[in-house]
Amino acid sequence: MLAVLESERQALAGLDLDGIVGATRDKERLCGTLGAAAPGVGGGMAGAFDLDEECRTMLDTARRLNEVNRQVRNLLAANVSRRLDALTGSPRLYHGGSGYAVAGVRA
Repeated sequence: MLAVLESERQALAGLDLDGIVGATRDKERLCGTLGAAAPGVGGGMAGAFDLDEECRTMLDTARRLNEVNRQVRNLLAANVSRRLDALTGSPRLYHGGSGYAVAGVRA
């Protein structure tokens, strides 16, 4: 997971869309694998799987790297949105609705 998060960081830094999409797929796959192997890690049964100190450190590092990558993604998305606004001359060319649609009903 740490290697995937590092490759995602590099893809974000290089604005490599294929790399970003590939890293996302790899993260989803690994989260499924880790969740199945260690239910307490994947949000399942808390305490069902005891981790040693090294595993806890690696898990904490992965969480921190994922958070940094999330912040970078948000900054990039805001930058792209700002550039699109400048190019089109109209702010908020694309924006989501006022809420989430659930079963055809706006929340």
